[in-house]
Amino acid sequence: MIKKLRIEESIGLHPMRLDSRGPQGFIAGSVHFRLNASDMRAVIQRVGMAEVATGGTVSGAIGQGLLVLVAVEESDSREDVEWLSGKIVRLRVFNDAGQVMNRSVREIGGGVLVVSQFTLFASTRKGNRPSYSRAARPELAVPLYEALLRQLATNLGRPIEAGIFGADMRVSLINDGPVTIVIDSKLRE
Repeated sequence: MIKKLRIEESIGLHPMRLDSRGPQGFIAGSVHFRLNASDMRAVIQRVGMAEVATGGTVSGAIGQGLLVLVAVEESDSREDVEWLSGKIVRLRVFNDAGQVMNRSVREIGGGVLVVSQFTLFASTRKGNRPSYSRAARPELAVPLYEALLRQLATNLGRPIEAGIFGADMRVSLINDGPVTIVIDSKLRE
């Protein structure tokens, strides 16, 4: 007789759909599980212009470049910041002379505007009110957000623009393309 094994979430295992097999998971019997993966999540939009304002005062504005909405999760680290920053700066989403997306924001001399947005980790699994329990608390999120701002400026080779962490902000943009890309630092796809 085979004993049933009880797998606890506390050891970092969570059930996944059987068709979601990837490098983060493994098969246990007939049920697929994934390791407790977390990620720094970013929504990147190629823009003709973007600005963010708090209380009617603009805190950051760019012309052509990238608007980056970013959320931090509890187990994110400096490694996630470095990887995400490098990916954002090298992302080839701007047209070259042949109208092919083959140039990065650094290559075109574009700007980067970063806005914190914990709602990127919204879970709508239960009910109609989203849960934001995956988003990191401010004491962890603020230092990593600030580290991302510094790392982006270093990788870009010039200052970047930013919103005010945790503030009620108004973001205005002209999405160019439209081009919108979602990146998770743990999935790295």
